[in-house]
This record gives sequence, structure tokens and C-alpha cells, in this order.
Amino acid sequence: MHLAKNDVNRNLENQLATMSKKLTCLLIAISCCFTALAQKPDAVLGKWTSATGEAQILIYKKGDKYFGKIDWLKYPNDDAGKPKTDKKNPDKSLRTRPELGLELLKDFAFAGDNVYEDGTIYDPKSGKTYSCKMTVNGTKLKIRGYVGISLLGRTEIWTRSK
Repeated sequence: MHLAKNDVNRNLENQLATMSKKLTCLLIAISCCFTALAQKPDAVLGKWTSATGEAQILIYKKGDKYFGKIDWLKYPNDDAGKPKTDKKNPDKSLRTRPELGLELLKDFAFAGDNVYEDGTIYDPKSGKTYSCKMTVNGTKLKIRGYVGISLLGRTEIWTRSK
């Protein structure tokens, strides 16, 4: 009788240990699901107003990459009343293309934690293209353009357009 009681106790202990392991695995799985749900790769999509307020950039997705183009300009025309063009572009054949609709942001990949990396930003005012990283923080978009390493660059804060 005493031996049977020990066997029952051991059996109960084993069952509790097994249930505890299963519960731990379930909690880990649920936690991973919430972490995955917290990652919103498309949070950057939409219209953003530049730091100067002179332009709105529409960020959109092609495949799994993110891009952005000028969707609105405060001053779309030059002094002669004609649409502004990409006159500083190093490629002479592209200098006649209009600034409105110009793709400034290219090939960004979502890296997690509201960060988008490995893309480029084109500056039509200088005609130069820079490596770029974007970080979404609520209604703000931190744009970091740089040459080589991120320490050597400039940051602008864009605001989500209404």
C-alpha cells in the first residue's frame, strides 16, 4: 500500500512538471505573438510633410520594399510659372523631369522596431543621393541621410500629414 502511494505521488509530480513545461511554452508562444503583432511594418505608409513644410512625400510599398515620392509642393512652379524640374540631377537626361512625382526614397526594408534601413534618399536641391535610415515615432518620421556611416549625416523630422 505504501509503495502504491509513492507511485501515485511520483505520477502526480510528473504530470505537474509536464503541465508546467507546457504552460511555460504556451506563455512564450503567446508573448512571441504579441511581439510580432506589435511590429507594424506598414506604419510608415502614407503622406508625410517635410521639415520645411514645402513638400509632402507619399510613402508606399512595392513588394516588400518602401518608396516615397513628392506628392505635393508648396511652390510647384519656377519663377517663369513652369513646373519645377530636377535641374540639379547629375544625369543630364533626367533634368527635365518634374519635381512633382519625383521618387525621393528608394528600396527601404523594414528592420523591426519601426526602423527602415538600406534605402536611399535623393535631394533634388543638390542632385545628390545618400544612404538613408527612417524611424517612425508616432506622427513623426526621423529621416537620417548619410554618406558611408550614419554618424556622418543629417537628420530631418517629417510629420504625418492629415
